[in-house]
Amino acid sequence: MKTSNANRNLISYIIWGISIIFWFILLWNPGNLMTAAHCKMTLCEGNATSLKMLLKINPFPEMMAGWILMVFAMMLPKLIVPIQIIIDHSFKNMSFLMVLIFVIGYALTWIVAGVLLNILILFLNIQMPGSFIPVVILGIIALIWQFSPTKQKCLNKGHYHPVLAAWGSKAYTDAFSFGLTHGFWCVGAGWALMLFPMLLPQGHNFAMLIVTFIMLSEHMEHPQIPRWRIDLRLKLLRIIILQNPIKR
Repeated sequence: MKTSNANRNLISYIIWGISIIFWFILLWNPGNLMTAAHCKMTLCEGNATSLKMLLKINPFPEMMAGWILMVFAMMLPKLIVPIQIIIDHSFKNMSFLMVLIFVIGYALTWIVAGVLLNILILFLNIQMPGSFIPVVILGIIALIWQFSPTKQKCLNKGHYHPVLAAWGSKAYTDAFSFGLTHGFWCVGAGWALMLFPMLLPQGHNFAMLIVTFIMLSEHMEHPQIPRWRIDLRLKLLRIIILQNPIKR
């Protein structure tokens, strides 16, 4: 069922609205919904720093809750096109559940990645608490990854939208599989960028906003031949400049 332009715009507004709500919870934490810092690890002092103490101050389930909030705040706008495609290719009475199943599959891949990355963060905070050395090392790795053919391959795969069954249980399994594979390629493209603000001893909120801008911008670029090249992928910035020309 082909979605009208008005409905497609409505879908975009709803997704952006949900993303903004997640950002609000993530950054301002109204009502102390989260008791642990979502990115910045609270560090123990001196020789008392240990895995046991870190987990006591920042329980792992709360770290994962913060990670999930961060993923949805930053990644939901990237799901606008896949969600519109699912709605376009499903019956009206099935589309909501198919979208929900797609999002669950997508989130599962980021949850698995979050478990691994949060374990790495705990390890680094034990070995080098409050140090900028891990950030510098990751920054170098992220730059290399950013311009690598593997990163470009992941971005290209993120533009692939499979043919989905329109009816029966196959429609739901297709939506779930689509969510898993789309999430896998998103993790492949963005794991280093997502990890960077989490390692910062301070300024992680601002870093998350910058990373979100970069990830949205590179997602808007057309697929390219995977090869080593310096490509800043600033399409979103170019669009903003064109929409708001400097008055002379």
